Amino acid sequence: MVDKLGPAQDSLRAREAWLRCILETVADAIIVIDGTGAIQSFSPAAERQFGYAQSEALGRNISILMPPPYSEQHDKYMHRYHSTGERRIIGIGREVLGRRKDGSIFPMYLSVGEGHLDGARLYVGIIHDLTGQQATERRLRELQEELLQVSRMSGMGQMASSLAHELNQPLTAITSLLQAARRMLASADPSAAGRARDTVEKASQQVLRAGEIIRRLREFTARGEIEKSVVAVDQMIDEAVALARASNRFGQAQVHMDVGSVGAVLADKIQIQQVLLNLIRNALESMEGLARQVLTIRAALKDDLVEIAVEDIGHGIAPEMKARLFEPFITTKDRGMGVGLAICRTIVESHGGRLIADDNPGGGAIFRLTLPRVAEEGGDDHA
Repeated sequence: MVDKLGPAQDSLRAREAWLRCILETVADAIIVIDGTGAIQSFSPAAERQFGYAQSEALGRNISILMPPPYSEQHDKYMHRYHSTGERRIIGIGREVLGRRKDGSIFPMYLSVGEGHLDGARLYVGIIHDLTGQQATERRLRELQEELLQVSRMSGMGQMASSLAHELNQPLTAITSLLQAARRMLASADPSAAGRARDTVEKASQQVLRAGEIIRRLREFTARGEIEKSVVAVDQMIDEAVALARASNRFGQAQVHMDVGSVGAVLADKIQIQQVLLNLIRNALESMEGLARQVLTIRAALKDDLVEIAVEDIGHGIAPEMKARLFEPFITTKDRGMGVGLAICRTIVESHGGRLIADDNPGGGAIFRLTLPRVAEEGGDDHA
């Protein structure tokens, strides 16, 4: 005798098949976790994105799909949400970083929804891989940077030509006046000394004129428009590190991140990320050839400021370079122009912050930049 399924069971089977079809065909990863963070469902797209088979992922904590420090902090975020009910990402969505089974990090957009089944709390995450999109955006930025570099070099050539022209007149006048004064002082004419003093005074005025030309040029190059907005510090750092990783700049270096919930700053994100990329590149270059290479990036609150530190264990800063490290055209690199750190300091100071360099007690150097902190509604945690 064959048992026949009732209408309710037929409907349930149909809904299950329909849901299974969606999970198997949708391009974005869909992951379901319970209230403890344990993975309950892992779609085929999630298998492709993260490299785990469904059998490997089911039952494990969702933190296996997160890079440090988020993997260590996720349970705390969950506990806070269960205790307070305050939403930071649920129902909102944001760009975050994911970690594949092989340990590689990739950018993704995460949307999280909450539901209940048989009285149990469940969370559904829909994950869109941004690797291809960000690679395209990164290439566009690189092309823009190349064009900007060409423009800057052209501008530097024009400024050099203009500077040579502007300074040529006072310098020529100074030379002529001092030669005349020397002839007067060599003369036996009693009135020559007075005329020589007048001539030297005129030469000093030309020196002041030359200094004024330099001052105006310096003000011109330091002046620039920036577009500030409220930027989450952890996201800004994560993106800068992700860009550095995507550019294959890390090599064999170990990267340690210690970026807590430090809130937001009012900044031109692109400019500050360029500063961070420059500091990261310098740190990695200082460790080239060493058997052990460790790059550490920290962020912490200092009163009303956010301090971001980029630390290396490289060769450090030579004592004779410390006092002049941020001066233009001062460099320890064979192929460097020595304008990178000077530009970085100008950018940070234009944001109302500071950029300083210290010795790392463990060897190497620490570059610290500070930015004024602003209150950000909603916070910047993950839960």
